[in-house]
Amino acid sequence: MKRVTLFPPQTAGGLETKDFAWRTCTECGDDYPAERAELGYRVCLFCGEDMARAERKSWCVVQEYGKGPYQLVTASAAPTTLRQTNQKQPR
Repeated sequence: MKRVTLFPPQTAGGLETKDFAWRTCTECGDDYPAERAELGYRVCLFCGEDMARAERKSWCVVQEYGKGPYQLVTASAAPTTLRQTNQKQPR
């Protein structure tokens, strides 16, 4: 366990220290707090952010026609979905 000193002091008498349990990130090997692991995360914040950015790049939301509902379009479904959005061609 790592020992962390909290600033500013939490007690009037001086510095308070608290023990934190740490887990190891499965992607980069860096340490992250055990509380994050208890929530179900297996990666640190930095690796989690990188993974989220990559996931967000793999899809988009489009509106099929003027007053139609929004559709989730993924890379694998994009050619079919975008062909079907043309109102002037028979489907």
